[in-house]
Amino acid sequence: MSITVFIRYQLDPFKRAQFEEYSKRWLTIIPKCGGDLIGYFMPHEGTNNIAFALITFESLAAYEAYRARLRQDAEGMANFRFAEEHKFILGEERTFLRKVVL
Repeated sequence: MSITVFIRYQLDPFKRAQFEEYSKRWLTIIPKCGGDLIGYFMPHEGTNNIAFALITFESLAAYEAYRARLRQDAEGMANFRFAEEHKFILGEERTFLRKVVL
């Protein structure tokens, strides 16, 4: 059963441009490490301190393998360090979704 990881970010609203740069870097890193990146999203209007990401995996085991590969990936680790240095992400929540079939 495939899963989609829904990530909700709480951002420093004065550092949104840095979050956008961070997000763009994941466009190649995530697929290289095994995730199917649906995308990163920010509100067009309204709340200015949140963003979202959606990434799909074949299974929870595939997600765990992806996380292990990500920890070994030089570009991925550099992007994590970029976020830590600039502190634009204030909080992060992950929810694992399954598709509801009617």
